[in-house]
Amino acid sequence: MSHIVKLLVMKNTASSAVHNINYHLVWCSKYRKKILVGNLKEFLDQEITNIAESKGYEILEMRVMPDHIHLFVQCTPFDSPVKIVKSIQRYFYQLCIQKVFQSLDESCGMASFSSPSYYVGTAGHVSAQIIEKYICEQEK
Repeated sequence: MSHIVKLLVMKNTASSAVHNINYHLVWCSKYRKKILVGNLKEFLDQEITNIAESKGYEILEMRVMPDHIHLFVQCTPFDSPVKIVKSIQRYFYQLCIQKVFQSLDESCGMASFSSPSYYVGTAGHVSAQIIEKYICEQEK
């Protein structure tokens, strides 16, 4: 058994499957408004990490940019991309943003926080490093 397969067997197993499922997810603020900055950026970094941990997702790379969020996440075969995105968006809409950042709601409306659409790409082990590098370079 190869080293990679041994690693996958030990780390990424479900009841009857060995898996390596990585999604590159990107979603934007509505109309690409540059509102994901300052305290809100820090808050999103921390809360997305907390949500991922609570749901069992492993964040491989994440960047909150002024008008969009990149999330490269590893999950199980039971987690669809829409489930991941919707769980994060629902949490922000219902609980956090309205309570913590009320000034955001007053200044540009909650509808401005996130567009309902998103991008998803899948990646295996080889392309994972390329996506991580791409996300890291987004801040430059």
